[in-house]
Amino acid sequence: MGCHVSKTILVVDDEKDIRISLTGVLEDEGYQVVTASSGAEALEKAREDLPDLVLLDIWMPGMDGLETLEKLKTSMPYITVIMISGHGTIETAVRTTKLGAYDFIEKPLSLDKVLIAVSNALRMKDLSIENAELKRAAGNEHELIGGTAVMGELREQIMRVAPTNASVLVSGENGTGKELVARSIHYYSQRHDKAFVAINCAAIPEELIESELFGHEKGAFTGALAQKKGKFDLADGGTLFLDEIGDMSLKTQAKVLRIIQERCFERVGGTRLVKVDVRIIAATNKDLDEEIRGGRFREDLYYRLNVVPFKVPALRERPDDIPLLVQHLVSLLLRKEGREPKHFLPEALVTLKQYHWPGNVRELRNIIERILIMTPGRTITSEDIPDLREGHIESRVPCPVPEGSFALSTLREAREEFEREFIIRKLEENDWNISRTADIIELERSNLHRKIKSYGIDVHK
Repeated sequence: MGCHVSKTILVVDDEKDIRISLTGVLEDEGYQVVTASSGAEALEKAREDLPDLVLLDIWMPGMDGLETLEKLKTSMPYITVIMISGHGTIETAVRTTKLGAYDFIEKPLSLDKVLIAVSNALRMKDLSIENAELKRAAGNEHELIGGTAVMGELREQIMRVAPTNASVLVSGENGTGKELVARSIHYYSQRHDKAFVAINCAAIPEELIESELFGHEKGAFTGALAQKKGKFDLADGGTLFLDEIGDMSLKTQAKVLRIIQERCFERVGGTRLVKVDVRIIAATNKDLDEEIRGGRFREDLYYRLNVVPFKVPALRERPDDIPLLVQHLVSLLLRKEGREPKHFLPEALVTLKQYHWPGNVRELRNIIERILIMTPGRTITSEDIPDLREGHIESRVPCPVPEGSFALSTLREAREEFEREFIIRKLEENDWNISRTADIIELERSNLHRKIKSYGIDVHK
């Protein structure tokens, strides 16, 4: 059955021969064994040794196994116990199960059956611990990482506004974690058991955004073969996160305003009013005051959304949080990829803190992931950090020319091939957000849309 590292089993039986035989067979399998001859001694040993499993005889003089089981479970609720009985009955088995025993074995003991029961019980215990850890990790996905004062203030603001139904406007640069703030507000709200639905207003073509938000009726347009529910439908009772709302058209803004005011909307191609109860959290990296002055954003919608304004700080405003963020990202990425643990030396963290991080936490995550993949050792030094320079990042590994570029016959073809690969790479780095990518590569969004279409790039990843 193999070796079982650091698993301790407490054997409790008033018969010395049984204690000796169980100890021998369990130790042969690699377990550490502690023994007790009475219920009182068992309670004492359990407190001292914190065993992973208890094999507990029912019929013992003084405090019997049932009473011992009850006291064990009271003081150590998560302890795993297998009961042993020389006079097994269905009633006794049922009673031990109700008291919290994992299994029930009858005497005379079959050592093979004991080993199988022990192995199964410990495997189930490991699965329970793993499941609890996964739930804990999933529950922490909404947590904001950082110990600086500005992050403490942001967390306090979230806790104050979360229990209300107020609309929230989250502003901040790209990559700062605006969606994480929105998810945190939802998690701590009274709507946490309902849906959190996110939509990136910049990533969806203008002609499709209304259908995505409000849904459409059958036959509303060519290809609408059936009724489709939109994001507002899906978020009913919960929270709708409108990311990059500054890129929403004035026509769509008017419909969103109506939903906030009247809590109802019409699907595209329909006339029936659909009532919804949705909390709206919006986010933008634009200066909406400037957008309002330019006639690109509705002032009345701005004031409806901006009931509680949030400002997420840029990473360069909180460099002291970088070590904590690195630790969190390493743990997250290693758990996701199943790789071996790696450790960043203080000198490496100093190098990371000195960079300006124009792409904020998203850029930091990309760099950490690259380092974990490209560094063979378990220790990350400053030499393992890519060449970080203001505005761009150069890896120590040169970027390869797209395969087949030298086989192209003209400079124009080579230029187009490079441009296509460049656009795909930048879209990938920015989670396929067209507006964000256009800003970073300094190209008009409409021009980027046109190039994506002409190169046949699939942005619906």
